[in-house]
Amino acid sequence: MKYIAYCRKSREEKDKQILSISAQIAELKEYAKREHLEISEFVEEEKTAKTPGRGKFAEVLRKIENGQARGIIAWHPDRLARNSIDGGKIIYLLDTGKLLDLKFPTSWFENTPQGKFMLNIAFGQSKYYVDNLSENVKRGLRQKIRNGVWPCKATYGYINNFQTRGVDVDEKKAKAIIKAYEMFSDGSKTFIDISNFLYKSDLKRKNGKPLAIGQIRKLLSDKFYVGIMSYNGEYHEGKHKTFISKELFQKVQTEMQKRDKHYKKSNGFPFLGIFKCKECGAAITAEKHAKFFKGTNRTATYYYYRCTKKLGPCSQKAITAFEMENQIKEMLKKVSLPKLWVKNWLSMLERDEILDQELQNQTTEKLEKELEAINKKQNFLLDSFLDQVIDSDGYKKKKNELFETKIKLEEDLGKIKDNGLSRLEPFREFINVASQCGKIARAKNTNEELAFFVKTVGSNFYLDNRRLAVSFKQGFDVVQTESQRLGGFSNVSPNSWSVGMP
Repeated sequence: MKYIAYCRKSREEKDKQILSISAQIAELKEYAKREHLEISEFVEEEKTAKTPGRGKFAEVLRKIENGQARGIIAWHPDRLARNSIDGGKIIYLLDTGKLLDLKFPTSWFENTPQGKFMLNIAFGQSKYYVDNLSENVKRGLRQKIRNGVWPCKATYGYINNFQTRGVDVDEKKAKAIIKAYEMFSDGSKTFIDISNFLYKSDLKRKNGKPLAIGQIRKLLSDKFYVGIMSYNGEYHEGKHKTFISKELFQKVQTEMQKRDKHYKKSNGFPFLGIFKCKECGAAITAEKHAKFFKGTNRTATYYYYRCTKKLGPCSQKAITAFEMENQIKEMLKKVSLPKLWVKNWLSMLERDEILDQELQNQTTEKLEKELEAINKKQNFLLDSFLDQVIDSDGYKKKKNELFETKIKLEEDLGKIKDNGLSRLEPFREFINVASQCGKIARAKNTNEELAFFVKTVGSNFYLDNRRLAVSFKQGFDVVQTESQRLGGFSNVSPNSWSVGMP
């Protein structure tokens, strides 16, 4: 009789007494040699048996049903089944005579009513072990959460500490998340901006792509960062170290609510609240209409934007949402910078930042020396007064002069340290937005992002005869004008156009 040797070990099994697959193979070979059994093949599988669905185990049963083998050898009955369905299949094959024998080095089996009864008990014990282990694990997790310790995989910005069985702050990623919170809180960044920023800090999905918008929303609203753990729908106070202040967290939630409120208010029409009617100055509203086509037996839904006509008679006609979307994309393309331009401009910006940093260091060093000289003069002035070299009036007059000079120097020094390279930040932000415009214009299903970006680059939006008009903001107006003048940037060197740089 031919036997199939089935060897299994799950990565989830923590029991050290369970042999590895290689050890099981060695044990089964010795057992087969000792009992003079013929093993036609060894089947190895690394998968849990607590739920049905093991591919290789199913293949073993199929071969038994086809008569390619009539027996199964396994190290222990729990290697075959830890659930009632797989165990039932083994028993059924024995009942129908397609499976004639089972062999286990650790226990006996006879294909008799008593033997199948004992096998059922063995399978039941295996299932009980899994169920009991699962319940014990859940009980342990509940106790950890009650103790204020996070029991699961650490969220972004934290790492699991397997020695303390808690979570520690990942300093590098935590800094990136803090910056992301600050960027989002001021209302100038979209979810895609935050995703791209975090991607550069190695915060990404398992497949290596940037975090999806849903993941960014979850990250920006995760109370774990302020010490509150959500587990099974309940909140618990955590003892882990936090790195997001409650004030910053609340600012982000307020900004999130404001954006959600705008979206809900727009009833799914993202371009509401942006444009006005050029003819009468009234707001633009949106509506949808359904039309049934008898020929195809289907209903199509169409979306439109039109003047509310609340300020008086108006002859303007409605524009389809599709056409409005396309026109907004064309607007963004007009102020989009090509990758080569972005790369060269950022290089020039970095060069200017280095020069600015050197100038800042020189100015700071000069002011600190002047402050040191003022302090020496104040000490010398005090010594002269105490030695009665100068009178009281002369001392007070000179002291006040030195004091005012010192205050002025300290203010100048503070401004330099506080502002740093802030004068170049608007230009960096401009490059970032202008480089994203083309990408947003080419993407699909990003009307929320389109609405955000068009408000970032322009103002004074009007709808006139189904055409959109916009006044581009400072910097973007120059990009639009120069792009039109040059016939596009693709054939023009980025170093040849410096006049338009804001």
